[in-house]
Amino acid sequence: MKVGLKTQIWPANEATVAAAARCLAEGGLVAFPTETVYGLGADATNPAAIARLYEAKGRPSFNPLIAHVGDTAAGERIARFDPTATKLAEAFWPGPLTLVLPKTEDCAVADLATAGLDTIAVRVPAHPVARAILRAFGGPVVAPSANLSGHVSPTSAAHVQSDLAGRIDLIVDGGAVTVGVESTIVGCFDAPILLRPGGLPRGEIERVLGRPLARPPQDPDQDTGQPLAPGMLASHYAPRAQVRLNAETVEAGEALLAFGSNAMPGVDAATAVMNLSARGDLNEAATHLFGYLRALDSKGARAIAVMPVPHHGLGEAINDRLRRAAMGR
Repeated sequence: MKVGLKTQIWPANEATVAAAARCLAEGGLVAFPTETVYGLGADATNPAAIARLYEAKGRPSFNPLIAHVGDTAAGERIARFDPTATKLAEAFWPGPLTLVLPKTEDCAVADLATAGLDTIAVRVPAHPVARAILRAFGGPVVAPSANLSGHVSPTSAAHVQSDLAGRIDLIVDGGAVTVGVESTIVGCFDAPILLRPGGLPRGEIERVLGRPLARPPQDPDQDTGQPLAPGMLASHYAPRAQVRLNAETVEAGEALLAFGSNAMPGVDAATAVMNLSARGDLNEAATHLFGYLRALDSKGARAIAVMPVPHHGLGEAINDRLRRAAMGR
């Protein structure tokens, strides 16, 4: 496939997987589904392709990327696994867990993808389309969320097209994702550190480790320089409308993003109402989060009032994304 700016959307099938692998090999940019969100893929060993990816997303080059690989053996070719990392990979890969590890001496991933750090973020995705593309390509693929930098992450091919049409080469349409928030990121340093909550709840990781995860050594509410891992910038995942958290009323001109019961003062005057999960299911809420933020934003409300969401389980990741969406707005 010739690299260009006419973005094509193809349904996920064997021919599309082969075309996606060829496009990546030629330095192209391919959006494809993972179980978490849609990713924007580029050859992780090709600095020119990675530079195109940063440009297409408008992403700052000091923000590192996750290298997606087909299996743990491929991960071990680019990253050094200690016993903790091996235990986590055995328990949760393929799946929504990213490990930040020291790079191997002969790591083929371009320095631009790791933002000059001596560590690398690695993940084995669980989505069958993502895994098929990785197998067909045969190398590591960097794949941040397939959206404009700082905007709401995409959970469908239509979301990708809305943000990146004309900026990338190919969108592989594999339907809606199943997790709905990005991967959990754990740094395997002297002690394992939770760098970003995500689609794998903290409690499941801590049960496997037999100990609590440490917190990152920086204030998550401040952009204090180069992040240790992707998704750590304070203002991120943001719609155009202002996001107001832990709302107990709906004010004039606001849309409502509800959780559980919609009943609250002012709801009848809301410009629009969408409920992450009427039955209070955090897994369901995670799958709806980004899509509903995009949908409410498209209705032109001046602000989105968000009802409180519990912090346990996947609620930690949901609240992390909502907090970052509200920062600076």
